[in-house]
Amino acid sequence: MGMKTYLHIMFNSEGASPSEVKTQLMNMGFQAAKGNYDFVFDWGKDHADLDELIFFADKVHAALKRCNVSFTIETIS
Repeated sequence: MGMKTYLHIMFNSEGASPSEVKTQLMNMGFQAAKGNYDFVFDWGKDHADLDELIFFADKVHAALKRCNVSFTIETIS
């Protein structure tokens, strides 16, 4: 199946628009999703080490920092 990282976004009416957030995340390689999560990133491999996961989460945090949104992140292999 391969490893995937899922994001759930909580928008704020005072923050960036959903389309702006979508653009930010898609530029990082995420795809928009339907269902329990809003976006999914396919790692294209079966596993990554903890440092890779933390580095990736830091990149997501930096990309969304000025968007005034909250997010949860979950990686499943």
